[in-house]
Amino acid sequence: MTGFTATEINNIVQGELVGNTTHKITAPEQITKATENHITFIGSAKFAKQWATSKASVAFINDNIDLDPGENRALIKVKNADLAMAKLLEAINPAPPVFEEAIHPTAVIHPSAKLGAGVKIGPHCYVGKDVVLGDGVVLYHNVSVFDETTIGMGTVVWSGTVIRERSEIGMGCIFHINVSIGADGFGYRPTEDGRGLVKIPQIGNVVIGNGVEIGANSCVDRGKFSSTIIGDGCKIDNLVQIAHNCVMGRACIMAGHSGLAGSVTLGDGVIIGGSASIKDHTTIHSGAVVGAGSGVMNDVPAGKTVLGYPAVDSREMLKQWVALRKLAK
Repeated sequence: MTGFTATEINNIVQGELVGNTTHKITAPEQITKATENHITFIGSAKFAKQWATSKASVAFINDNIDLDPGENRALIKVKNADLAMAKLLEAINPAPPVFEEAIHPTAVIHPSAKLGAGVKIGPHCYVGKDVVLGDGVVLYHNVSVFDETTIGMGTVVWSGTVIRERSEIGMGCIFHINVSIGADGFGYRPTEDGRGLVKIPQIGNVVIGNGVEIGANSCVDRGKFSSTIIGDGCKIDNLVQIAHNCVMGRACIMAGHSGLAGSVTLGDGVIIGGSASIKDHTTIHSGAVVGAGSGVMNDVPAGKTVLGYPAVDSREMLKQWVALRKLAK
């Protein structure tokens, strides 16, 4: 990041500049670690008190927080400091790794595959029979895309990712390193004599909507005989498991180490906290929130926040925790 003045940064986010500074801003930083050439952000009154001891010269600040910038310092008032910082980060984001050639000679591409305009395929990739890659798709090195898969325009697939056969991927998706799409679902039943296990063939596929982002080392398993579906705009963290025949609505969020067992249904805008686990054949309706570390055993109504193991209404669980503390004393 080259040096920016406070005014130049304010022009990017269209906020209200209060105060000013002679220091050029060369990077963003956390409020407690910042130096005079850093910009930080203050999204709540909880962090406003740290401004006095911070060495940052500029901060984005929510416009409902009253704070004096101080000498040779500036505040940029915005409706949402987090979103303002996101705009700045987008503006200064370094360029991605360079492709010296659009299709690397070590890539293996089946003759029947169809590649759109501007497709880039890195070293040691595999693109199988009847695969369709839309315009501007990027496959970084060591990506495997198996037969009859379609990937929509502008999707970026990072190294080590494997997309199994017949998957349907939308436009503008991002799959980070080592994502697994379309592996077999976990389907076994005891043998008739009870002495072993029978593997149930998983012949379905995975369907992923537009604008979906999936974090590193996460897995989305194929359906048993239909589709596992991830709706438009869903954001999935690292190390997340989505089992066979799950259906996620639009704009759901799943934090790291969380998991959906088979045939779970999420409505639109559901939020699953880190390390939460959802029992098979459970429905979590639109707008519901599952707290971190919770275990959901039953359906969750729309808009409800649940917490605990087993998960119950968050207010009830908090009361239980308070009662347990009192009991311990």
